[in-house]
Amino acid sequence: MRNFFRGAWRIITSPFRLIYSILAFPFRAFARFRKFLNTEPDERPLTDVFVDLTTSKDTRQLMWDQVEALRMHLLRAVLSLVLTVSVSFFFTQKIINFLAEPVGGLDKLKAVEVTESISVFMKVALFSGVALAIPYIALELWLFAAPGLRPRERKMGLAGIPLATLFFLGGAAFTFFLMLPTALPFLDNFMGIRSEWRPTSYFSFVTGLMFWIGISFEFPLVIYVLSAIGLIKPEILSQQWRLAIVIIAIIAAAVTPTIDPVNQGLVMAPMILLYFVSIGLSHIAYAGRKKNEAEEQKKANEEAAS
Repeated sequence: MRNFFRGAWRIITSPFRLIYSILAFPFRAFARFRKFLNTEPDERPLTDVFVDLTTSKDTRQLMWDQVEALRMHLLRAVLSLVLTVSVSFFFTQKIINFLAEPVGGLDKLKAVEVTESISVFMKVALFSGVALAIPYIALELWLFAAPGLRPRERKMGLAGIPLATLFFLGGAAFTFFLMLPTALPFLDNFMGIRSEWRPTSYFSFVTGLMFWIGISFEFPLVIYVLSAIGLIKPEILSQQWRLAIVIIAIIAAAVTPTIDPVNQGLVMAPMILLYFVSIGLSHIAYAGRKKNEAEEQKKANEEAAS
């Protein structure tokens, strides 16, 4: 009889328990997420980890678990990229029309090959899909790295995800609205020779420039985060600025769609400027880290004294 009443009570109250679970789910999820952000990781020297890999079966299993976790994160990132590229197919034509405005519209472009228009459509769809997937891909990378980070580093990495998206979009907008209107007229009438733009060369030039300048705009944010967690010191960046310019020149030569020095210079100029901006941000982040460490040390000394 007791089991009968207990089962009847569970049936009667099941709708209310379901409603309670639905209403309580966001609060429980937020509490778990907050606990995750503030949990200290296990501190183990790297040398001990490598020694345990050869002697401890549990450590080897843990390492394979990490590899499997990385595989799953990368798989979800790739699936998200496939999804965003598929979604971008629905508005790729509008993006193409928009990107063709600096050169005067699609009517100014002359296709030579039969499949040229299709390749342009696929390339622009891929570019827009990557732009849409960047926040989620960054989130997957953060989820993989977060268990090994300290609470402050986790929070900074999480806050950096929307900022990274804004920086990338800012770099793409800078390229499209400032660089292209200046560069295209110069390139279109260089030496008095009128250019006939092909869709493949034009959209490769525009999307490649927007993508790599957008990526380069992430550099100050990356340097700030790495300096804040103590992996990079601003003094090193200041001392190695000549080497940095050489590396930037090599990268600009690799990512520039054409081989002329004008386009390479258009890519190099904002990257060099962003490098020096990164040095300033690195000084700010490192100073904040030193201040926090001093406060934590003072607090620890006070607790030890008491």
